[in-house]
Amino acid sequence: MVDAAPDDASGAVFGGLAEVTEALNSGGGGLPGLQRSVEVAAAVTGASGAAFIEYAVDNGRVVAAAGELDWALGRPIDLIHPAVRGLLQFGTRVREFPSSLIGTAGGQLLTDRGLQRVMASEVTANGTGAGVLMVGYRDGDGAADERQRAALGFLSSFIGLQYGLGRGLPVYSDGPAVTPADGPFALLDPEHRVRSWNPPAALLTSRPAETVLGEPWPFPLPAGDATIAHKLPSGVSIEIRTARVPGSEDLAVSFRARPEQPSDGRDLFIALTGHELRTPVTVIRGYTDTLVDHWESLPETSRREAIQIVGQRARELSRLVDRLLNAVGDDGQAIESTTLLPFDLVESLAGAVEELSGDQRRHLRAELPDALPKTRGDRASLATILAELVTNAGKYSPNWVEIDLTAGADPQTVWFRVSDRGIGIRPEHVERAFDRFWQLETGDQRSSGGVGLGLYLVRRIVERQHGWVSLRPRRGGGTVAEVRLPRADADGPGEA
Repeated sequence: MVDAAPDDASGAVFGGLAEVTEALNSGGGGLPGLQRSVEVAAAVTGASGAAFIEYAVDNGRVVAAAGELDWALGRPIDLIHPAVRGLLQFGTRVREFPSSLIGTAGGQLLTDRGLQRVMASEVTANGTGAGVLMVGYRDGDGAADERQRAALGFLSSFIGLQYGLGRGLPVYSDGPAVTPADGPFALLDPEHRVRSWNPPAALLTSRPAETVLGEPWPFPLPAGDATIAHKLPSGVSIEIRTARVPGSEDLAVSFRARPEQPSDGRDLFIALTGHELRTPVTVIRGYTDTLVDHWESLPETSRREAIQIVGQRARELSRLVDRLLNAVGDDGQAIESTTLLPFDLVESLAGAVEELSGDQRRHLRAELPDALPKTRGDRASLATILAELVTNAGKYSPNWVEIDLTAGADPQTVWFRVSDRGIGIRPEHVERAFDRFWQLETGDQRSSGGVGLGLYLVRRIVERQHGWVSLRPRRGGGTVAEVRLPRADADGPGEA
């Protein structure tokens, strides 16, 4: 709980703002300044936790979090979901609402953790939406006072200033590219007649509001929380989603032009992966040829060593093939929750450790609980996820310093962490590290090899299972990678 008395809160806000302002004046800021601003937001509003969601290409992601919302770090947020878009579309700049209004877009995750009420403010920089600053409360029947609302509004403006200066923000290299409040949106009555039709909806569909209001909805409607595609007479394909407006029979509808599937980077990926494939293939061929040609003359210990190396390189080859299939084989959409099966994370992690190389196992210290609630996901992918995280930790840990593997659970997720004491990660790199082909630029790290796809692959695999993954600097030096997957006994998969 971050609750603070008014005097304490004033001290917290002025002290925190002074820190961030000093960093900005010296040319700094970036993610550390954003994180400090989020911590100040929790303190000054008397909230239990706070988070900042940065807008990305067609969704959002929690890039800074504090207090009882720190578990959400790295979580993707579906800003296109009509429940979220409806909250951002209407109302004052600072909005307060029950967590349940967010619906399947994350409200269940908040309420199950006891956060019953949310206050949020959109952050804009140079007239463009950059993200949403939100705080959460445990008292569902409470209400923010004018001081708290004014403080959140001020801090959202302060964060907007940080984005306007551009010193390490936005966190994503492509920058905020979606403003949910400006997206096509409609409100339908119980008979599916159009109550509200905003200008972006008119622009996308070439249907002015005066020709649509009061008329039946002109396009197909999906069932439940599904998404359907529809081709307009203009030839533009749109995606349509709906959500019931809590407390009424009205229906919120959000839609957008169907995004084109990107093809850039695939040729580069294939070329780089082809280079990576040569090493394990060459080693496997060399050792198998030696075994075939000299089996009888080789001592038993040499034969066993050769077979172990072949097995290790075969597993490495398998992971490289997984990279190829995951990076170019599908569109990255989440797997239907009905196809994800419950499994024992502790048992599966123990099995995944056994599949690591000898060097990795020797430097990995696993401290796992005896039992955890079952998670829901793709058990077979866990070995790939763990191997990539441990490989990444070892790559940036000189002389293979010890790596810790821990696990735990909360009311909605089961998680595990891979923590190292290596060179650490700079705050501005914690999200860029998940980009395809991204690697640190210094010569020492570049000499370690790889094509910059390990963490990209991990995030892709985890998010397809309705989970999320994050990186953060480790206190005392090093890096922490955390993976969260939905609990099998939780209500729903917790889609973003």
